[in-house]
Amino acid sequence: MTGTMTFAGLDVHARSTHAAALDIGTGELRRARFGADSETVIAWLQALPQPLQACYEAGPTGFALYRAAEAAGLRVEVVAPSKTPRASGDRIKSDRKDAELLCRLLLAGQLKSITVPSPSFEAARHLTRAREQVRSDLMRCRHRVSKLLLLHGRVYPRPTAWTKAHRGWLEQQRFDEPATELAYLDTLAAVDGLVARKAALDERLSRLAGEGEWSPTVARLRCFRGLDTLTALVLALEIGDFARFQRPAKLASWLGLVPALDQSGESLRQGAITKTGSSYARRLLVEAAWHYRPRPGAGQALAARRAGQPAHVLQIAQRAQGRLHRLHQRLRARGKPANVATVAVARELACFLWAAAVAP
Repeated sequence: MTGTMTFAGLDVHARSTHAAALDIGTGELRRARFGADSETVIAWLQALPQPLQACYEAGPTGFALYRAAEAAGLRVEVVAPSKTPRASGDRIKSDRKDAELLCRLLLAGQLKSITVPSPSFEAARHLTRAREQVRSDLMRCRHRVSKLLLLHGRVYPRPTAWTKAHRGWLEQQRFDEPATELAYLDTLAAVDGLVARKAALDERLSRLAGEGEWSPTVARLRCFRGLDTLTALVLALEIGDFARFQRPAKLASWLGLVPALDQSGESLRQGAITKTGSSYARRLLVEAAWHYRPRPGAGQALAARRAGQPAHVLQIAQRAQGRLHRLHQRLRARGKPANVATVAVARELACFLWAAAVAP
């Protein structure tokens, strides 16, 4: 902040932006309100006494304003809204007050900036999240099919559903009422459409995993048990630069895998995990942690994924297999529920992934 003449806070929304700027030389506080376009905001910032430092909170408006300011040569930061200090007794909230609060907190150095991804990195992240949305839609659509059948007393007799045999059984189902028949066929067609979309996205993501700046990290993450191409790609894109976390515990905390803590005086109570950060990455880590229940070993698929990777990365992955298996067994022997033990394994797995990703 040395040499900065103006500090500006921006409260950015879809259709409006409120701005507040503090001139260090004169102490003057300027306010302005703009529409949805970024050009007028950039022009106003350029007219302020330079050098300038501005910020706005991350949110649904994305990074368009940040990239426009960067192209104009302005220093604009995107800050984490969950880290913004707010007075608990302040009951009056407005866009104008929020912009002024960001301006003063930026001057005081009390805001936490986030890492803004590159356009290609963000585009790949959009594609992985689109695949996750299709997966969720497919699961809900399949539930609709099974529940519609259950309403009419029809239950698939075998334990495993959505196999080739199950699909043949679904096609044989008929209803007396034309409206019910049409609703059933429409839902079944929706399932087919989502299956096709999911397969197309999986194929594109499998190729994308080896194309971009994230491919070396993906290759290293695939050396771990329970992490194939898609999971490794999602983790690499959701976490971004692993090196921005100074130590592995910071990554586990960012992923929301650490227990909440309430300490006051002699009282100390730990609660459930915080569940901060990317819920997508956290879910995939927990799913991968279930693979460490069986005894350590490397099948043909895992051996093929490890081919050509550095020896020290393979040592980290091999050490993780033994340690995480022993951790799960030890926690279960102490009477911990399976879910609690698996989340503990996921927390340590995140630390091993950090070690593999940042290793030279």
